[in-house]
Amino acid sequence: MCIMESETDNFPSVAECCYTSHYCEENVWKLCELISQRKNNCLDSCYCIFVSNDSKITPLWHQKIGSGDDFFVAWDYHVFLVVKNQPVISVFDFDTTLGFPVSFRNYIEKAIGFEVNMVPKYKRLFRVIPASEYLKYFSSDRRHMKNANGEWIKPPPPYEPIQSNGIIIYHNSKILGLVKSGDLTINRYTTNIYTYL
Repeated sequence: MCIMESETDNFPSVAECCYTSHYCEENVWKLCELISQRKNNCLDSCYCIFVSNDSKITPLWHQKIGSGDDFFVAWDYHVFLVVKNQPVISVFDFDTTLGFPVSFRNYIEKAIGFEVNMVPKYKRLFRVIPASEYLKYFSSDRRHMKNANGEWIKPPPPYEPIQSNGIIIYHNSKILGLVKSGDLTINRYTTNIYTYL
């Protein structure tokens, strides 16, 4: 269990973090790396959340690059970190306007929103990955961020691409593979994020 004297004792501030716009999966990996370097073992209370759907049109609100009064954007996928330190559950999303961190309830209500009247193809699926596993196994060659001519769609982070320890190599097309049923593992998506937090 993560033992904290205060929220900022073990979790980096946004100013301490390495952030590159449009590279959310790497931003979260770097955040996990920072958390793992803190004194107390808080990584066990952290989960990396991938949100996407079959259509790769994933509506989210209160995103910094969004438009309108509610800062709406449709990502192909998005990644954020959830810290479950009972009784508080917090979300660390570099791209939200709601704060860093923000309460889980506030984030779900305002950024994720409710799906009662949502067109089915836009409904979101969530992949919940323990942060320790994500830190250990995630890799990206960033090919999904290049166009057909090999040019960057968005400028890459200043560091070399993240490579795992060689046990499992994830590319984003694989990590986003959707499975709608069955027990959640590192290769499963769920429609109900609450079940695993």
